[in-house]
Amino acid sequence: MRLDFLNRLQKELSVTSTALHEAVVSIAERVNRKVQILRLHWQASSVLERIDAISQDLGHQIVDQISRRPSERRPLDPDLSEVDNTIHRAATRIQTLKQSLIELDVQIRQLKLETIHEDLLRLQQDLSQRSAGIERVMIPQSSAAVGQRIGDVPRSSSIHIATVMRGPFLLAPAEDLTFRTGDIVVLMGGQTELDHLSTWFTRRRHSTASATQPA
Repeated sequence: MRLDFLNRLQKELSVTSTALHEAVVSIAERVNRKVQILRLHWQASSVLERIDAISQDLGHQIVDQISRRPSERRPLDPDLSEVDNTIHRAATRIQTLKQSLIELDVQIRQLKLETIHEDLLRLQQDLSQRSAGIERVMIPQSSAAVGQRIGDVPRSSSIHIATVMRGPFLLAPAEDLTFRTGDIVVLMGGQTELDHLSTWFTRRRHSTASATQPA
């Protein structure tokens, strides 16, 4: 019996050690990701400053070149080619910097998506441990929920409507908000209640058209 107890204790310590190691690795990855995001933001800020500096320098050069032209010269004077070349060089440099800025933005977005994905997984795990979850429900055109208000949703106190996504907008779940076709409703609560409530949003409305009788 003592040997069994020691074996169980060893297994529990092993599991605890593994969980602790995973937690430390997860925290380290999150910190590293945030550091990378900050570094990329700093690089993007530096690129913007360089673009601004080039634009200012271009303005000074154009003013200087035009001011040195004798007033009697015509607009098509060869001196204008110098201005054109200056503008072209500046535009090329700015275009290159803008491309770098786009690449930095892509990297920042990717890192933020990874962070959000990890947070959502962690949230889902926390909810699962409590027999709860998050449900994303899209309201179809045939749904009886179309035209209904949030206040009409038959939900228990354990169910929360987190938000309603409509097109590019994120709507607050006000009680008088009316559902429309294509709305995406984000629900949070007990998994059993969520499964039952999801059918309320997807159930078909009853047809009011009366059947025509043949003559």
